[in-house]
Amino acid sequence: MKRVSSNIVHYTLSPFHKPVVKVDPGESIMVETIDALCGAVTEESPLEKLLEEGRLPDYFNPVSGPIYVKTARPGDTLVVEIIDIKIGARGVTINFPGFGGLTAPYLQENLPPKTKISQIENGIIHFPTENGRTIKIPVQPLIGTIGTAPPIEAQLSTKPDKHGGNMDCSDITIGNKLYLPVFVDGALLYLGDAHAVQGDCEICGVAVETSSETIVKVDVVHGKSVNWPRIETPNEIMTICSSASLEHATKLAFTELIFWLNKHYEFDRMDAYLLCSQVAKARICQIVNERYTVAAKFPKKYL
Repeated sequence: MKRVSSNIVHYTLSPFHKPVVKVDPGESIMVETIDALCGAVTEESPLEKLLEEGRLPDYFNPVSGPIYVKTARPGDTLVVEIIDIKIGARGVTINFPGFGGLTAPYLQENLPPKTKISQIENGIIHFPTENGRTIKIPVQPLIGTIGTAPPIEAQLSTKPDKHGGNMDCSDITIGNKLYLPVFVDGALLYLGDAHAVQGDCEICGVAVETSSETIVKVDVVHGKSVNWPRIETPNEIMTICSSASLEHATKLAFTELIFWLNKHYEFDRMDAYLLCSQVAKARICQIVNERYTVAAKFPKKYL
């Protein structure tokens, strides 16, 4: 199995970065990733100390890659199956002043910097609290940032858009398939920002950030494209859309879901619209990035 090292990372998803590996459709690849904080925040160097000493990294949210998928061409769809996500032995959660979903006026003031280091053992995250308790959280790993190269220009890895990017969707996890549009030859797949666990909205701005060894299997659907990323799980199909407006992101996601039901599952468009109002679900993936991200879900049992 080919391996992508985390020794080379990028902070943009770009059509201009040189591929680190070329793979065939149907091939699996092991991808090393480092945490979204670039490994800079540790027990010895908590965020509070880094801020005081002016030693923050210049950029955040590194991604590994890009992976060139042979035969993938603009107008195709890249299929990325998440085979496995092996996370690190420690995870980092921080509060970064002025960043997150509940900055002033919601919590009345910008809270001070704070660092939490969680040890991860035997599938359990040990999250320490201020009153001395340890909250034990089962590991539910996901890839927070994954996408293809956008056309024409680079996009920051912190930004979600039609190419994917920093969607922070908990359903991008083991056993699920992610469908991404292809804009350039080879698709140029990037991924990073692994989380040991994350709640919907990622409300403080970060999850339990960790390194990973992620195995993905790639394939190509030729001659068919998707407007926005899609996910297929054993029980659901879903569309993922992002916008500066949470309302617009939600409406986009449901619109794309209805188009999918109409075109590929032969539902009358009106039936799809009405059925979504009865059985569909919506996940607010994150409201902390440059654009908010929503996933609209439809149960497979009704297909």
